[in-house]
Amino acid sequence: PAPTLPEVCIRELEQAIDTIDALLPPWRGFVLPGGCPAAAQCHVCRTVCRRAERCILRLAEEGITLDTILLQYINRLSDYLFVLARKINLAQEGHEKIWQKRCALEK
Repeated sequence: PAPTLPEVCIRELEQAIDTIDALLPPWRGFVLPGGCPAAAQCHVCRTVCRRAERCILRLAEEGITLDTILLQYINRLSDYLFVLARKINLAQEGHEKIWQKRCALEK
């Protein structure tokens, strides 16, 4: 049988997310990846998690039986990496770049 992931791993990630999130200012909009090098690396890792999540979903759509905990874990891991990037930028006195919609006439 394929190895399974204990559900406690998801709860631990969610607790870590909540702990970090409580230290952060509220979202002001869509956060663009970047900041200091460590935070930027967290954003890269987050995109890899999202890509893995899409691959796992594709496998499930093809009829392959998967551990549902795995999909939940990958999803929460990408959320953790997002709040971790925000925390690192805050600790490094980095400023988050928030996406601003630009008018087509502005150039």
